[in-house]
Amino acid sequence: MAHVLPDLPYPYDALEPYISRQIMELHHKKHHQTYVNALNAAEAAYAKASTPKERIALQAALKFNGGGHINHSLFWKNLAPAAEKNGRGGVLKDGPLKTAIEAAFGSLENFKKEFNAATLGIQGSGWGWLGYNKNTKRLEIATTANQDPLLHLVPIIGVDIWEHAFYLQYLNVKADYLNAIWSVINFEEAEKRLVEA
Repeated sequence: MAHVLPDLPYPYDALEPYISRQIMELHHKKHHQTYVNALNAAEAAYAKASTPKERIALQAALKFNGGGHINHSLFWKNLAPAAEKNGRGGVLKDGPLKTAIEAAFGSLENFKKEFNAATLGIQGSGWGWLGYNKNTKRLEIATTANQDPLLHLVPIIGVDIWEHAFYLQYLNVKADYLNAIWSVINFEEAEKRLVEA
């Protein structure tokens, strides 16, 4: 069964002024669609491959495009219109996620600072993550390069730090993008993921 581009759960302009309509349209319709198309092509080629060498040669395409599809599918749900636009974005209510963030990082503000610092440390492109460690039963900050999915933790929040996610609006100032994105992070969705973990 072929992978498809998921619909966004909000209009393209719903995250403004934090993420522009132009970025959202390009990011979703062009970049994510490209990962979906390339993943489908790689899986079709893998199904036809007849030798181990042919299958091994497809591993990079499967990882990159599969990761791009997985990560972006999570990312879109990770965002919501900001509270000042009568949305849920940026609001962390009392509950399991707030309790877990405070236990791991002391406060939401400390968490944001640590997350932003770790994510800014990515050389080149990648993803910043808040993940749940099933062994320690605690939240952890992690980063992954390129489109690598988060595999050693359960993804709770993922932030795309590829230039296509911010450059048209924030130019090369990743810190401004990371500070702004917290206004549209869907903490309700993140809490659902934590509870399911």
